[in-house]
Amino acid sequence: MSSKQHEYYEKRLLDLMDKMPPYIIEYLDSRLDYRSSLTLFNYARDYQEFLKWLISEGISDANDIKEVSVDTLANLSLQEAQAFFKTMLRRKYLVSKKSEEYKQVQEKTVNRMKSALRSLFKYLTVEAEAENHEPYFHRNVMQKIPVHKVSESRSERAANMTEKIFIENADADFLHYVQKEYELTLTKGQMRYFKRDKERDFAILSLFLGSGIRLNELSNLKLGDVDFTQKVIRVIRKGNKKDSVTVIPEALDDLKTYLEIRNERYNADGDPHAYVFITKGKNGYSPLSNRAIQKIIAKYTESYDKRMSPHKLRHTYATNLAEQTGDIPLVMTQLGHSSPETSLLYINTSLAKAKKAAEEMGKRRKRD
Repeated sequence: MSSKQHEYYEKRLLDLMDKMPPYIIEYLDSRLDYRSSLTLFNYARDYQEFLKWLISEGISDANDIKEVSVDTLANLSLQEAQAFFKTMLRRKYLVSKKSEEYKQVQEKTVNRMKSALRSLFKYLTVEAEAENHEPYFHRNVMQKIPVHKVSESRSERAANMTEKIFIENADADFLHYVQKEYELTLTKGQMRYFKRDKERDFAILSLFLGSGIRLNELSNLKLGDVDFTQKVIRVIRKGNKKDSVTVIPEALDDLKTYLEIRNERYNADGDPHAYVFITKGKNGYSPLSNRAIQKIIAKYTESYDKRMSPHKLRHTYATNLAEQTGDIPLVMTQLGHSSPETSLLYINTSLAKAKKAAEEMGKRRKRD
């Protein structure tokens, strides 16, 4: 995670901590030095959800989550703890405001909540010291809550992925839609912002689909990292490893089109250390955050009626590359994978598509 992203999530974490009871603030503060700000922010949101549930169910008589006592956690029954996770698992969340589509909360999300609460309860029952030099309490009900590993075979994961990415020529169709048809859906007010950011946004979409880089790699891209001669961009991979990523010529052309208007459009300069993707503000320009880029991807893909994330665009590129080459070492190198297991998933995605096509072809032989 970049320093700007760390600062962003740390600020949001600190804002959430202000709303928490003292014992949770103490726990989060004890983890700040060695857990990522993003992980702790997600934990804090899980604790917020948990405390709200305790109040709504009458398990705590507090009026605000800040007032939920540590005794409430100490006396929480196993049945109550189980009921909380069952409630979370039954919840649905809004995927798209436009289509009013809701999806069930995934088990892996609830597993994260279990991990967050198990960590908190372990701290309160083992690590922390109250005024009497003892832990806050000794009975850890969360130890009795199992975390069920969500197991999927590689082929199952591949089949599920196929439903969530652009397959065959759909990525090219999507880019054509953004370039030629998207503006037809806009109001006059929306059109003004679209015209200002069209080249930038299109370059972002094209680069994800034409290189397979990660969100964090794209948001941290500097002008000096782009090499049009070698047709590569230089990125910092996980573990702070420097790497060069090959980009398809069309995506480089789209990036070049954006860079030609970047400085004048956003009142920016061409310093090699300046960020490539920026936004215009009252006090000059600033780099686009990960969250801003996610919103850009969501806006265009939702309009295309297939809401996606930067990670799904990366999957799309990887699947296309695997399908074109069948070359696992190449896929590993291009995507920065350390294990062939992850890259093999994209080969299986192609197999999943082949199986689906075979089923459709087989239907022709059926007789009523």
